[in-house]
Amino acid sequence: MSLINYITQIQFDFGAVRLLKSECERIGIRRPLVVTDRGIRAAGIVHTVLDALGHGASVPIYDGTPPNPNESAVREAVALYRQSECDGIIAVGGGSSIDLAKGVAVCATHDGPLHSFAVIEGGAARITSATAPVIAIPTTAGTGSEVGRGAILILDDGRKVGVISPYVVPKSAICDPELTLKLPPTLTAATGMDAIAHCIETFLAPAFNPPADGIALDGLWRAWRHIERATRESGDRTARLNMMSASMQGALAFQKGLGCVHSLSHSLGGINPRLHHGTLNAIFLPAVIDFNRDAPSVQSEGKLARLAQAMGLGSGDEIGASIREMTARLGLPAGLSELGVTPDLYGRIVGGALKDHSHKTNPREATAADYEAMLERSM
Repeated sequence: MSLINYITQIQFDFGAVRLLKSECERIGIRRPLVVTDRGIRAAGIVHTVLDALGHGASVPIYDGTPPNPNESAVREAVALYRQSECDGIIAVGGGSSIDLAKGVAVCATHDGPLHSFAVIEGGAARITSATAPVIAIPTTAGTGSEVGRGAILILDDGRKVGVISPYVVPKSAICDPELTLKLPPTLTAATGMDAIAHCIETFLAPAFNPPADGIALDGLWRAWRHIERATRESGDRTARLNMMSASMQGALAFQKGLGCVHSLSHSLGGINPRLHHGTLNAIFLPAVIDFNRDAPSVQSEGKLARLAQAMGLGSGDEIGASIREMTARLGLPAGLSELGVTPDLYGRIVGGALKDHSHKTNPREATAADYEAMLERSM
């Protein structure tokens, strides 16, 4: 049975952040907690958000979001949420801040530790409509978490898990490309490749969902044509708008599922939280695409040819090499070895990948040996 469901209200335009106060009123948030990170706060974006909100300094702010959000940060933010008697959350930042906000929204309103809500622990059924409402304001164009139904969080035991439920989808996404104009080139490139990976991998996922396929292909078309301009010309408004749209579109299509790219990057990111998720996705993409080439669903629907068309390539055979070339042109690492990953980590990475929720929605079932071969090709 296919589930086709789009439920987030999205405000999308330059200057859209000015709608924050009315969005809070529409949803019924009167005492919000702002969840962000110190970099976003130092850049002045939180000040812009508070101006739009009109609450000024009276709003509690949690700015301790780490690059890969974890259970400890969730506990800290939950304590501030409860202490301040908040009734909703405004997430400001990249996917890390938005995912952390989702974890707080669940844990502040339900009994039990974070791990009890993880998909791999059967936690989806424990998440209810009591979840605190979230308004998400992305400041990067990569994860699309502002419209996603899940949060990726690192538990105290080191596992990187998904907390997934319709109840964690933000009630409102305010996508203002203006907030990304000053994003540094390297982060623009890494988050942009994250969006590209999302569009490609969710399109290849075998579930039947033609609307999601169409959204993913259009998102890929936009990202592939604009990522270099956004990286090299930070003030290019057209490029920034298209990259933010591609990011959002990749996540709208997430409901189809992802695959081995994400099971590998989730696993390795849990082992070494300093590694950027988008960079890992870019590195793993070529090997995983090659592995999925002969999957029945990929073959029967001519999916590689359709991806190639969206990317302006001659055939599906060019996709892997083109991704490697794009990664190089953007100045991102070409392989895992450049990130300090060594073969002695393969066992731990493969073990985590086999348990990851994205493993089950890949077009082909991957074995431990398959994953090890993908790692070797990605070095």
